[in-house]
Amino acid sequence: MLAFLSRALRGPLSIKAATLGLLLVPLAVPSPAAESISVVVDQAKLVKLPDKIATIVVGNPLIADVSLQPGGTMVVTGKSYGSTNIMAMDRQGTVLLDRIVQVEGSNDLVTVYRGIERESYSCTPTCQRRITLGDTQAYFSSTLSQSGSLSGKAGEAPPDAQTQGGAANR
Repeated sequence: MLAFLSRALRGPLSIKAATLGLLLVPLAVPSPAAESISVVVDQAKLVKLPDKIATIVVGNPLIADVSLQPGGTMVVTGKSYGSTNIMAMDRQGTVLLDRIVQVEGSNDLVTVYRGIERESYSCTPTCQRRITLGDTQAYFSSTLSQSGSLSGKAGEAPPDAQTQGGAANR
């Protein structure tokens, strides 16, 4: 191979170009590993897996998380900005899937800076508080606490139901 390459590169310019083109053709064909999965922070995406997957490995679980679902489907959830990789292997350790996962920010996010203080809002259709990685600790904690309180209250039985239940037991 080296002898052929050496002779070809000494020849006319058209032979040099053709030789170089033939050498670069394998680089131009995208491999399955080159495909990527794009997901937004705090959102999920479904990915169809090849048959006979036994193990799934996430390069950095702080960036993305995965869960295997019945029927050969994997749910990829964006946890933090950045990129990592996901590999799926069979029982013999053969890699059947190797993909880059790119986790990006939301398109509807508006960031407000007050000096070094940062707050995030989701603005579709009106702006509402939305905690996001990088927000100021006080804003993040306050919004998370309010959200937790609201979820807790939503899970409680309404006062009328408690009274009616109490009256029925008397």
